[in-house]
Amino acid sequence: MKKSMKLLALMLVIIMALSACGGSGNTTTDTNAGGLENTAGSETLAENNGDSAENSDGEKLKVALILPGKKDDVSFNQAMYEGMEAYASEHSDTIELKVVENVYEVADIEPALMDFADQGYDVIFGHGFQFMEPIVKVGELYPDTYFLLGTGYKSLDNTAIYDVHLQSGGYLMGVVAALASETGKIGVIGGANVSEIFRGHEAFKYAAKQINPDIEIEEVYTGDWTDTAGAKEAAIGMYDSGVDVIWHSGDGIGLGVVQAAKEKDQICLGNVADQNPLAPDNVLTGIVYEWKIVIEEIFNDIQNDSFKGREEGDRFYWITAENGGLTYAPIVDSKGMLSEEDITKIEEAYQGLIDGTVEMPDFEEE
Repeated sequence: MKKSMKLLALMLVIIMALSACGGSGNTTTDTNAGGLENTAGSETLAENNGDSAENSDGEKLKVALILPGKKDDVSFNQAMYEGMEAYASEHSDTIELKVVENVYEVADIEPALMDFADQGYDVIFGHGFQFMEPIVKVGELYPDTYFLLGTGYKSLDNTAIYDVHLQSGGYLMGVVAALASETGKIGVIGGANVSEIFRGHEAFKYAAKQINPDIEIEEVYTGDWTDTAGAKEAAIGMYDSGVDVIWHSGDGIGLGVVQAAKEKDQICLGNVADQNPLAPDNVLTGIVYEWKIVIEEIFNDIQNDSFKGREEGDRFYWITAENGGLTYAPIVDSKGMLSEEDITKIEEAYQGLIDGTVEMPDFEEE
């Protein structure tokens, strides 16, 4: 009898201990999806209160943001990270966010997407053009999961694309470059020649020619967003040839251009984030992306059950000058390259983009 009582007591203790081990639903891990090492240990779980979409069971939406680079790159990744972090913090009662970095290679993207889907994540963001084919492939396997592609053009019923009207940003930077140049030679450096980058470059060249029909423009695509060294070398070559203002449209390549401008004491124009702190005397201004605007639209559509069933042409969420998603950094003219009249022209050009009065061709790749 005593042995039975002792056994019963021991069983009760074990049951209580197991019950106490049941954690809350707000847990994260220290590794990337797909077993990839998260070199920066980046993961975010929002802590504040707010309202947002919930899944059909009334539980928090599990949201994953997969970045191809580092969240503090002062460029493409940081802009998205900050936009998503701001949204998740405002809606932490209904959003659980995890962020992983440095998932760049296409071979790593597909298993990362599948790992998050297998873990029951409701919404998965792949922040880069290289995520397009993997998202379309994986999206077919997980029709109940929402997948978002950062720039691209292919989609399914449970996927959509968020993108930037970079032709507007390129146009504005073309105006700035042509007005600031003292040599009549400007340059533009990009990573991969993909749709939104092409549009931006073409608009940059078009706008510069509107300001100065005789301006000379050099252009380079490195072919890789992370090729900082290659972009720096290309920029130094441009500066040595007489170019005195360069705009870039990339991630790591942008850092290379800024480094070259600082080393040669020339001027460059940033992209995605305010990059003046990287070289205060050399970054004149630049385009700034505010991704939070489209993030809000995406989650509103999920909440309202209007994400799926959209027409093919409506599967894009855009940041534009008109909706405030595309702005420009303060002009810091330490070299005195712009007159007050020039600055007025820049302000008028940006206002024209907001008003829709700026006319540009449709820039499409041949």
